[in-house]
Amino acid sequence: MCGIVGVVGQGQANQDVYDALLLLQHRGQDSTGIATAEPGGTFHIAKKSGMVREAFRTRDMRSLLGTIGLGHVRYATKGTASNEEEAQPFYVNAPYGIVLVHNGNLTNTRELTEELFRTDRRHLNTSSDTELLVNVLANELQAVISGLELDHEQIFEAVSRVHDRVEGSYATIALLAGYGLLAFRDPFGIRPLILGTRRAENGRYEWTVASESLVLENGGFDVVRDIEPGEAIFIDLDGNLYTKQCAPAVQLAPCSFEYVYLARPDSVMNGISVYEARLRMGERLADTIAKYTPQGSIDVVMPIPDSSRPAAMQVARKLGIEYREGFYKNRYIGRTFIMPGQAVRKKSVRQKLNAMSTEFKGKNVLLIDDSIVRGTTSKEIIQMARDAGAKSVTFASAAPPIRFPHVYGINMPSRHELVAYNRTIPEIAQELGCDYLVYQEIDDLKAAILEGAPDVEDLDMSCFDGRYVTGTVSDEYLAWVEGTQES
Repeated sequence: MCGIVGVVGQGQANQDVYDALLLLQHRGQDSTGIATAEPGGTFHIAKKSGMVREAFRTRDMRSLLGTIGLGHVRYATKGTASNEEEAQPFYVNAPYGIVLVHNGNLTNTRELTEELFRTDRRHLNTSSDTELLVNVLANELQAVISGLELDHEQIFEAVSRVHDRVEGSYATIALLAGYGLLAFRDPFGIRPLILGTRRAENGRYEWTVASESLVLENGGFDVVRDIEPGEAIFIDLDGNLYTKQCAPAVQLAPCSFEYVYLARPDSVMNGISVYEARLRMGERLADTIAKYTPQGSIDVVMPIPDSSRPAAMQVARKLGIEYREGFYKNRYIGRTFIMPGQAVRKKSVRQKLNAMSTEFKGKNVLLIDDSIVRGTTSKEIIQMARDAGAKSVTFASAAPPIRFPHVYGINMPSRHELVAYNRTIPEIAQELGCDYLVYQEIDDLKAAILEGAPDVEDLDMSCFDGRYVTGTVSDEYLAWVEGTQES
């Protein structure tokens, strides 16, 4: 999971990119980067470890000149979180010069690495799959160029060739020196990418593409539409927009975990409101809770802030049980799920949340969380509720048990890290230390999300059901990923 944004403006693009990255900070906190391009083709790049507000200084912003730009916030799913060399964007100087950012995971990195070395004669300096992607794009652009000038049809042909070579998930934005901004999405649309526009003071159009719609709305852009699976868009330096479907076969299957946890609730992706999807998750979860917990065993419903709040509100409303806020959140601590390493996650839970004993003492509490991944956070939270005086703790997840690795851009590469792997629900409850444990049903989660957009027929739910929508993920690949994952 990462956050990406691209801007084609009439004035300096650096501030728009910076503001967008602040809004996308929840999607990654390991590193951040901004690149801009002047009309003559000169790139300016700044990328650093850490969060946006701490990473960029006034001197950085002054150096980021140009009317087009892109930006990235990262949490590592490939490569090494601590390696600043793997911060995006990535740059190659030929053909013309390309700067690229990418959200997602490529799943044929071994084959691509071999091809780039043996056939394309390209050197890779990191283990980042984004460096692979920018080199594949550069190679395919080089292959389709005829003459000195580059036109949008040649660019789209290069993207078609990228689709032929690359497998996995990729929402991608690139700057082409002296030409404009290119954005494209994998043929399954697993990771989100949304297009918006606004009128500048001179009456000409400005454009942006971003991971989430809230970026567009906050920046005064009108949402045009989601970029389609397999589609590429190119916006030249004059603000002219060109689009083309570049994949021979497409099937929209967005990642369900965007709606469960990753995206901000005020975003709309693939025509589906994240907030409304989470409300529907709560509606359906309430029925399952009523089915599997003894009557009278719950006095209050409490969310684990913040992403579970809509579901918890609906659970309380439907069950007719009082809704209370028992945890106070320290908003200066990052999201524990995306922090690297179990020890860091465990330590950060009590720094991030404080249980207010007046809400817990002597009560049978139902805690609602958006999901349970490794179980480290959930176990600590349950113990905090007991320490605060809870009489009993029922724990409910708005998502089903996560039993399979996620290989399309979420940091769940190893089955053995997942608390639900090879465990029954009673065994998970014992491991977490709760009195009762309830999970959302898989069919209910799918229905809750898809109800918001009748045009979307499928979702990637691989971490719940083990079905990988690209059809290219083998048991051998999963074993290789687990074997190479950084501890």
